[in-house]
Amino acid sequence: MQPTQLYIDTSGIWEAAVTLIFQGKTYTKLSTESALRSQALLPLIEDVLHLARIQVSDITEITVVVGPGSYTGLRVGLSVANMLGALLGVPVNGKRTLAMPVYS
Repeated sequence: MQPTQLYIDTSGIWEAAVTLIFQGKTYTKLSTESALRSQALLPLIEDVLHLARIQVSDITEITVVVGPGSYTGLRVGLSVANMLGALLGVPVNGKRTLAMPVYS
């Protein structure tokens, strides 16, 4: 069975892009609206999942652009990717979990 890969790109100043590769087909959604990427990203993900007619639980890998780009945009993309990866138990950029420092 082929992996279902979700790609998130929020590195652009005015745009966000989400691409889904499912069963050899590529589905892409791009937001160039004036809406903040933080408000546009989850609806874009929902749109590509709807186009492919799959559920979020079908995602097996997540890749997110880590730079260069807008600091705030990159943080939005990384936050959403890490949250989805943790909830779904799938690797983000090839890693199962991100090492988080523990402060006491």
